[in-house]
Amino acid sequence: MPDTRVSPNHYLKAACANCSVLELCLPLGLSGPEIERLDTLIVQRFKVKKGTALYRTGDPLRSLYAVRIGSFKTSMVSIDGREQVTGFQISGEMLGLDAISADEHACSAFALEDSEVCPIHFAQLEKLAQDLPSLQHSLNKLLSREIVRDHSMLMLMGNMNSDERLAAFLLNLSQRLSLRGYSSRDFILKMRREEIGSYLGLRLETICRGIAHLRDQGLVEISGREVKVLNLEGLKQLVAGCHRSALR
Repeated sequence: MPDTRVSPNHYLKAACANCSVLELCLPLGLSGPEIERLDTLIVQRFKVKKGTALYRTGDPLRSLYAVRIGSFKTSMVSIDGREQVTGFQISGEMLGLDAISADEHACSAFALEDSEVCPIHFAQLEKLAQDLPSLQHSLNKLLSREIVRDHSMLMLMGNMNSDERLAAFLLNLSQRLSLRGYSSRDFILKMRREEIGSYLGLRLETICRGIAHLRDQGLVEISGREVKVLNLEGLKQLVAGCHRSALR
């Protein structure tokens, strides 16, 4: 990993068994001894400063990265130079799965805040997975989760209007934060509104109008990057209404 991309002076000893996001990460479903064997693959975890690239499009596949602290965005650049955000990853989620098929990264990953990742050398991970069926199963679940996420994104883009897309995005983030022990109703957006718009296929002005519409419906209050969910059930019903319409 080039020194220009990660902070070189903050290396820490890894310990999967003591990690606060253990139940959301690759070790999910592994026994204590199996987690210890996986832990040997993580020689050192490292910090990635806000705005810094963890890897870039075209970089060779060396490791998968478990987000321990902080958050990231993944993105691609179109031929005309426009950025297309493809996802947002938070603690307990994996980065680098995009590189498995072609042995090189199909997108870039940037830290949205000062973050920390656990690198897992992929060749060693594959070898260990041959000895541990439970680890292979866990890796398969991660890959399946990515497929499901892609399908959800297609549903989002194909069947939802702009307000519903924004509501679905906020609801998804709320649920993911809740799984990690954070508030599902009060949280801070780490990404800019332009980045949300890129992810949802919406213009910045449409995002701003959507925020106003959700506020007027008494669902969400957003001030700057501070989000307060006023009516969680109402937000769910707005998103569910789109699915019901799609089935008609």
